[in-house]
Amino acid sequence: MSSMAIPVNRNVLLALASVIVLLCSLLLPSTSYSQVDTFVFDTDEQQNRFRTLSNELRCPMCQNSSLSGSTGGVAEDLRREVHRMIMEGVSDSEIIQFMFERYGDFILFRPRLTAGTVLLWFGPLLFLFIGGLFAFGIWRRARKISDSDTELDKSQQKRLQQLLGDKT
Repeated sequence: MSSMAIPVNRNVLLALASVIVLLCSLLLPSTSYSQVDTFVFDTDEQQNRFRTLSNELRCPMCQNSSLSGSTGGVAEDLRREVHRMIMEGVSDSEIIQFMFERYGDFILFRPRLTAGTVLLWFGPLLFLFIGGLFAFGIWRRARKISDSDTELDKSQQKRLQQLLGDKT
């Protein structure tokens, strides 16, 4: 058995490795192409308000992303709207109220407690309490039955023996 070594040029290997790295970098998704909103603010306070509101408001198009974390077109429009309102001097509560009136409770990561949401917020506790009452009632009845005197008197024993066909 003889082993033949194939001569490999170092430059060929380097070129092959470069092509593989280039192909991999082209095939992998890149976040460098994502759009970045650039908003100009007059003060740092306005910029902090924008960041806070963008994190508190949910994108109506996305499942569970804030406006700042979403790349959707609706989120982009809403960020632009929030920026415009901040620059016009609108207060945070007025901006939140505007978004609430336009998109409803879904826009808020922490929905308000209203008459319509009371059952949503406290319904599971209410059902747990009602289920606990039913379980307690069943347990009390079962204990009452097991604690009662289950011995038969003489007439009941005689009737039972007749039914069973016992001739003793």
